Amino acid sequence: MGKGSGYGKVILFGEHFVVHGIPGVVSAIDSSTDVEVKKNTKLTIRDERKTAKGYSEEKKLQQIESIERMLTTMQLDPKMALDIWIGGSLPGFSGLGASAASSVAIARAITEEIGLNISNEKINAIAYEGEKAYAGNPSGIDNTAATYGGLMWFKKNPTGEQDLVEKIHVKRPIEIVIGSTGKTANTKAMVEGVAERKKKDPKKYDPLFKQAENIAAAGRKALEAGDLKKVGDLMNENHRILQEIGVSSKELDLLVDIARKQGAFGAKLTGGGGGGCMVALTGGKEVSGKIVGAFKGAGYEYLMTRIGVVT
Repeated sequence: MGKGSGYGKVILFGEHFVVHGIPGVVSAIDSSTDVEVKKNTKLTIRDERKTAKGYSEEKKLQQIESIERMLTTMQLDPKMALDIWIGGSLPGFSGLGASAASSVAIARAITEEIGLNISNEKINAIAYEGEKAYAGNPSGIDNTAATYGGLMWFKKNPTGEQDLVEKIHVKRPIEIVIGSTGKTANTKAMVEGVAERKKKDPKKYDPLFKQAENIAAAGRKALEAGDLKKVGDLMNENHRILQEIGVSSKELDLLVDIARKQGAFGAKLTGGGGGGCMVALTGGKEVSGKIVGAFKGAGYEYLMTRIGVVT
């Protein structure tokens, strides 16, 4: 039996913009997807993750395509018969990099089961191919965080060469709360929608993309300086821009508003938007507890976790 794991992630700055070559800040969280793989007589997938309603069913065809893509990249039979179990502490909520975490974990488990010795760099490249089934044109930020862990500065290389990835160091792990809208988002459709609107209306979109770039750079500096209040302010500003490019939703805006009212330094959607999740920077367990209580009261699921975890 082969085993593998991949970290979940939150994007603090730059979702959607990173697809277009603008830098972003991403952090793995201390929740992971775990996978076990055995050779079998047919392909079976047992997904036992806690998920948003309909998540596993909606992603099923994309997941099969993802596995076939990864097997092809590994120069193996794309129709290889495998028994795949998926579990772990990372819930299947859109926006947490659940597909990338599972892609990394599956790639690692397959290589262990068939006795291949593959570097993290190669695992990352294989998982990126798998991510294409879910995102169409993925930035690479999710699979990179899922593979390596930690907090990082990420810039996609538009030529397809090596992406720029730099570790960001913080003094200690930072408490966050992730709220789930309960809606499964179609990342591929959201990414394509932004690209289409940007092409049609560059006068509106180009300045917003420039603002997003400036916010990401300022966010990195604030994280390295340990200025969580500043990080939170910048997250709020980033959410406003994401609203303007049309990727937020009424549920995301409600959760962001609840978190801010309970004392979060900042809150914003994370990931593709259109549903999925948001993230609140709390700075400590007391505020985290208040936010969780408010989310529960409003009927939303949540995950208390940390970013900047040393890996």
